[in-house]
Amino acid sequence: MSSPATPNRAEEYKLKDTKPQLGERWPHGGLRGGGGWISSERATSTYDLVEQMFYLYVRVVKAKDLPTNPVTGSCDPYVEVKLGNYKGYTRHFEKKTNPQWDQVFAFSKDRIQSSVVEVYVRDREIVARDDYIGKVVFDMHEVPTRVPPDSPLAPQWYRLEHRRGDSKVRGELMLAVWMGTQADEAFPESWHSDAASVEGDGVYNIRSKVYVSPKLWYLRVNVIEAQDVEPRDRSQPPQAFVKAQVGNQILKTKLCQTRTTNPMWNEDLLFVAAEPFEEHLVLTVENKVTSAKDEVMGRLELSLTIFERRLDHRAVHSRWFNLERFGFGVLEADKRHELKFSSRVHLRVCLEGAYHVLDESTMYVSDVRPTARQLWKQPIGILEVGILSAQGLLQMKTKDGRGTTDAYCVAKYGQKWVRTRTITESSNPKWNEQYTWEVYDPCTVITIGVFDNCHLGKNDKPADSIIGKVRIRLSTLEMDRIYTNSYPLLVLHPSGLKKMGELQLAVRFTCLSVASIIYLYGHPLLPKMHYLHPFTVNQLDSLRYQAMNIVAVRLGRAEPPLRKEVVEYMLDVDSHMWSMRRSKANFFRIVSLFSGVISMSKWLGEVCQWRNPVTTVLVHILFFILICYPELILPTIFLYMFLIGIWNFRSRPRHPPHMDTKLSCAEAVHPDELDEEFDTFPTSKLQDVVRMRYDRLRSVAGRIQTVVGDIATQGERFQALLGWRDPRATCLFIVFCLIIAVVLYVTPFQMVALLAGIFWLRHPRFRSKLPSVPSNFFRRLPSRADSML
Repeated sequence: MSSPATPNRAEEYKLKDTKPQLGERWPHGGLRGGGGWISSERATSTYDLVEQMFYLYVRVVKAKDLPTNPVTGSCDPYVEVKLGNYKGYTRHFEKKTNPQWDQVFAFSKDRIQSSVVEVYVRDREIVARDDYIGKVVFDMHEVPTRVPPDSPLAPQWYRLEHRRGDSKVRGELMLAVWMGTQADEAFPESWHSDAASVEGDGVYNIRSKVYVSPKLWYLRVNVIEAQDVEPRDRSQPPQAFVKAQVGNQILKTKLCQTRTTNPMWNEDLLFVAAEPFEEHLVLTVENKVTSAKDEVMGRLELSLTIFERRLDHRAVHSRWFNLERFGFGVLEADKRHELKFSSRVHLRVCLEGAYHVLDESTMYVSDVRPTARQLWKQPIGILEVGILSAQGLLQMKTKDGRGTTDAYCVAKYGQKWVRTRTITESSNPKWNEQYTWEVYDPCTVITIGVFDNCHLGKNDKPADSIIGKVRIRLSTLEMDRIYTNSYPLLVLHPSGLKKMGELQLAVRFTCLSVASIIYLYGHPLLPKMHYLHPFTVNQLDSLRYQAMNIVAVRLGRAEPPLRKEVVEYMLDVDSHMWSMRRSKANFFRIVSLFSGVISMSKWLGEVCQWRNPVTTVLVHILFFILICYPELILPTIFLYMFLIGIWNFRSRPRHPPHMDTKLSCAEAVHPDELDEEFDTFPTSKLQDVVRMRYDRLRSVAGRIQTVVGDIATQGERFQALLGWRDPRATCLFIVFCLIIAVVLYVTPFQMVALLAGIFWLRHPRFRSKLPSVPSNFFRRLPSRADSML
């Protein structure tokens, strides 16, 4: 039963083509046959990558001359907007007869179940039922349609009517009611009928927003030396080091090799800082008293705004800074903040503007521009993404005894993050929101994630749940083509691979300059400072981790916040962690990479073995032609590659890349390997489990160790050819080299190549099954393996 299910499951994990009705379409006639819509068909390019969604907008601006309650003598007004079964409420004011709300309500046309929209003004009562002040009623057939880019509809004053038809003055309410689409500028800040059940502060967590990552800088602190640092115990000179801190980042220099009051280090410490610079650089010069005790000898705190911003590799001027006295006893408390001019530290500090601060994995980088805006080039294209909808999302939580999902999308490209509105209680949400990014390099990746909003009111979970994500590399897209596809949302859980649903996107990459794109393909991906003065691998890993933390903290302070778990998932914070599954996948990627070479070697072996005489004869003819005309060798190779490229054009990929479960080795992964992959760091498992995994890791590492040793052995044998470690072998080899040199000197090269080719392509009848003489000689050469313990 399992075999026929496998193709079906593989089919579920594939990318699917979709044909949504994209673009703005304004049909003839009005709602329910009325005449409230414009009478022509119009398509614009503002929202041409999403399906058009119509909304009834009600803007409640303000009220005046509201009557007071005869009992309380005051008025606590609020407005209720009712359309069928949907009700939206403004905030209420206390003791105010001329309130101002300026709130917009949006009702989806697909869910309208009434022919009238009613706007009530009520007086909030604490004990009794809220008092009714008055209302305004609009016929849906008479509602006008606003077509962007028209100016906003002007609100008007409407006299409030009493339900009993009372002629008594009830005050006036300023309103604007119109029919529009999601392209309306009032759409992002509106109260939506799609989220009518959300109340309180949860309303702010459902709106669509655009975020910008903080501007990140590398802070380079070159600690050169210090002068006249004095320990508490002056009987012996200190063994000094410097500890530097920026926010939560703490780095230390190495210990000065000599005990002296004038230590020298000349060591670079690298930090990540974000504008606006809220943290200070705090340096302390400390003495290593014992292995477990450090003594502070001086302290320095500097604002990051005083440092020079370097835009190239030129040298930065160094400066001396006076250290503040530190560590005095109670009797000398008045001297604690006294400047000690004899103790100072020599620093060279700058903010590096010519580097790109990596806050995401280099495999999925979405931006490669340097920090300094002065070094940015002109954009080479425009990326437009229409986030249409999702289908078949799994139920992520339980509400009132039933499963539900409150889904929203987050897209990240460059410094710009976008978040769609949250569609509540729907497994098939429709967002139909379109966003645009400037593209500065085509070899970049956009990441789009889907999450379940767990902060909509009562019983909030501590973190939003992950539904899945999609990555699209821009260089794989054809220019000016609209891709409409349904992407599977695949997530690896401790229980195994799970399809969480499908995300429907429309993507278009528009080229502004073909010449600029061709120019970029011949230039480095990162700014030139990454190659002129590169960082070490350990430095890059540490700096990337710090940058991700800073971005997560800053975006978490926005309103609504882009939460830490969302930012970390989008930036692949754990991509460097050990995983047996990833290791297997990377191994099979390497095997696949060399499969072409292996196939070619097998084909050449068959040619030499004369398995197909016709092919072998043709290879002989081609070989003779190339020997006679050696100038044709390189043109033939490049012509052959050209023809292969033309032939492969027919079978080129027609879709953007997506998550490949087979490539990721995620379809049949062992449960224990998954459990290990989702383990915390450091581990939180029992000792027996850790021992078992450690033994397994030792077994895998042992096999890798053997392969690495074999590679080292072959390389050392090459060195032994002329190294005289085996005197007889080296003597034989250099005599052989002398004979070959003489023969090649007197014999034309074409003749030598012809004889070598004929010997290599000789018939199996003239071959021996024993290893060749050169192979036997090479395997007898010594290596350094016998010198290892």
